[in-house]
Amino acid sequence: MTAHSAIPDFAAARAAMVENQLRPQGVSDPAVLDAMGSVPREKFLPPQTRPLAYVDRAVSMGDRRFLPAPAVLGSLLMQMMPVRGERALVVGAGTGYSAAVLGAMGLVVTALESSPELAAAARENAVEVVEGMLEAGFDKAAPYDQILIDGAVEYIPDAIVDQLANGGRLGTALVDRGITRLIVGRKAGGAFGYLSLSDAGVPVLPGFVRPKAFTF
Repeated sequence: MTAHSAIPDFAAARAAMVENQLRPQGVSDPAVLDAMGSVPREKFLPPQTRPLAYVDRAVSMGDRRFLPAPAVLGSLLMQMMPVRGERALVVGAGTGYSAAVLGAMGLVVTALESSPELAAAARENAVEVVEGMLEAGFDKAAPYDQILIDGAVEYIPDAIVDQLANGGRLGTALVDRGITRLIVGRKAGGAFGYLSLSDAGVPVLPGFVRPKAFTF
C-alpha cells in the first residue's frame, strides 16, 4: 500500500500569510498586500522546500541561498513605497520571487543574480534575469527609483548607491557588529542616508563582506 502526502492548500496559506504575518507586523499598504497575496511564493522554491513556502522564516532556494521570510520583504516594501511605473533593481534576485512581487505592483524590474542555477530557476518562473556580480549592481539600466538588496549585507557598495536616482529608495538587511537590521535609505542631493526599521534574521548574500580597514 502506498502512502500519499496531502497536497498543501497554498492559496489558503498565502491568505494566512497576509493576515497572520504581514498585517500584524505593520504591513498595511494595499499594493504590497495585494501583490504578496497573489504571487505564488511556492513556485519560487524547489519541490523539497515548497511545503514551507509560507512559514515565518527563511526557506532554502538551493545553491546555499535562502528566500527571506515573507515579513522581511513586506516590511521593506512598506517603507520603500514602490510606485507603479518606477524602475527597480533587485540585487540577489535568487529564483525571482521579490522581482515578481515588484512586477505585480507595476514596476519595471531588473533582476540581478550571480548564481547560474538560481537565475535559470527565475527564468522558468517568467522572471527576466541578468547575471553578474551582486556587489557591482547593474549600471546598464540605471538609474533606479528602487533598489532592493534581497538579503543581508555587511555594507552597501558605493557602486550600488550610485545607481539610485535622486530621491530613490534602497532597502536591505544590514549586518552591524553581529546584529542584522532591516534598513531603508534614500538618496538626496548626491548623499545617501538610511533609517533602521527592526532587527531581523535574514540570510547573508555572497559578495558583500566589508572591506578590511588598513592597519599598521
